[in-house]
Amino acid sequence: MQDEADRRTGLQGSRLLFGALQGWRSRDLSGDLTAGLTLAAIAIPEQMATARLGDFSPEVGFFAFIAGSLAFAVLGASRYLSAGADSTITPIFAGGLALIATSGSPQYAALAAMLALMVGAIVVAGGLLRLGWLADLLSVPVTSGFLAGISLHIIISQLPGVLGLPAGSGDVFQRLAAIYHDFGQVNLSSVALGFGVFAVVFAGERISPRIPGALIALALATLAVVAFDLPRHGVAVLGPLPEGLPNISVPSVAVEDLRTLVPTALLIALVVMVQTAATTRSFAGRSGQGPDVNRDFVGVGAGSLLAGLFGAFPVNASPPRTAIVSETGGRSQLAGLFAAAIVLALVLFGARLLANVPEAALAGVLFFVALRILRWPTFVATLRQAPVEFALIVVTAIAIVALPIEVGVATGIVLSLLHGLWGMTQARAIEFEKVPGTSIWWPPDKGKAGEQVAGVLVVAFQAPLSFVNAERFQRDLQAMIAARAGDLRHVVLECSSVTDIDYTAAGVLSDVIASCRSSGASFSIARLESVRAQAALARFGIAGELGPDHIFRSVDNAVAALTGQAVAKKGSQP
Repeated sequence: MQDEADRRTGLQGSRLLFGALQGWRSRDLSGDLTAGLTLAAIAIPEQMATARLGDFSPEVGFFAFIAGSLAFAVLGASRYLSAGADSTITPIFAGGLALIATSGSPQYAALAAMLALMVGAIVVAGGLLRLGWLADLLSVPVTSGFLAGISLHIIISQLPGVLGLPAGSGDVFQRLAAIYHDFGQVNLSSVALGFGVFAVVFAGERISPRIPGALIALALATLAVVAFDLPRHGVAVLGPLPEGLPNISVPSVAVEDLRTLVPTALLIALVVMVQTAATTRSFAGRSGQGPDVNRDFVGVGAGSLLAGLFGAFPVNASPPRTAIVSETGGRSQLAGLFAAAIVLALVLFGARLLANVPEAALAGVLFFVALRILRWPTFVATLRQAPVEFALIVVTAIAIVALPIEVGVATGIVLSLLHGLWGMTQARAIEFEKVPGTSIWWPPDKGKAGEQVAGVLVVAFQAPLSFVNAERFQRDLQAMIAARAGDLRHVVLECSSVTDIDYTAAGVLSDVIASCRSSGASFSIARLESVRAQAALARFGIAGELGPDHIFRSVDNAVAALTGQAVAKKGSQP
């Protein structure tokens, strides 16, 4: 018996660890090897460029990728998801850190590592507490505007690198002013390298996402630097990089700085959860498994924790890299582990090969990344179909660019929430009519005349009843009742769309019931299908106030019972 218990415990542990490898077979090895090689070829230049975007040495990006890949393979659920340095969150935390410490300083690096630990802890906690619903707080238009603003940040921050100008600092406008001031010093060799790399990456992506265009372009640019001795012509290169892994340690940060990092950590964690959830859901069906967003939160959050101990920065799920794993035959997280092993070998034994990589080439890679994250189809579709929501895209993008970036991100989140609340406030009470010859009650149709039953008012409210719309619901219903004064005997509320009822709305509903009764009309509820709303009706005492004779499963059933008409189908009971 004890052996059987131990065996079950072991199985449960294996499901907890390396869950993305469950069901792996030896025949999957070739696909994972191919996907791992392709992923490494894509990730090496991308991780270097993303590290430079945050004013870190390129090898720090490698540490982030190794940490993210290893931790997610152990604790994540998705077979395809790739975690590592990500250009979506890097401008956000780099902007926040620059307000506290000088970019590139030891304090800056320590704060970034501490931020990774904080973000990792929040995201892991989100997974353990099953807070996957937080990923739905950002609407598609607001997310698209957020990415557009981040894209502009990346382009403007990398323009000096492409033009061969001194790296700028400050906000977007200060960087643009510095570029304008130094424009006379543009280095044409850097321009050729930067835009040449961009062109190669762009062409490779158009031909096939499997082509490691960034790696090819970076290799060609490095060969050009060596062949033509371009550093003598003012082309900046990375220079010697340290070999070996960093010591694993907890960064030392002042308590005051720790408190300052909290808002940035919360923002980054929310963005990470949103992007992780979107990536998980997008690729879950391809492996035949359902999405496990909360488990993937744990995996990505653990990646940030490990990255922080490595002295790196927060990591995130990458939709493009995840797509590469899926499209090149990857079958499990072994693909990510193979890629991480290749990057590790480069860190340990090949860092000197990167000494002549031109910084303009990395800027060219980031230019492509900036354009790739723009959601052009969403912009066009939203402009055509929902102009008001397109305004959300524009406002969010402007906020990200014009305000301090962390403030801009917070503004986007608030706009998304306000947009959702605004939609709930626009819900109106609608009088239903009976479709002739059927038992169906439906909103009025201009093309077809509906039927009404004398003395009966059937009203629907097509949203959850809450504090944001309860007063409007009451006003609408009272206006309908007033319009039928003297003739009204029964009011039936159709609740198929009422998925919840909060405390404020329950009070309003109770007032409406009392008002109807005082005017001589009964009040009934029909089609309250939501289990949560049913529980709320009982919890707030409204079910008892109405009584079982005034709660029905269909409108037709309610009207028949209240007016004494024959029930449409035998056996239908209120």
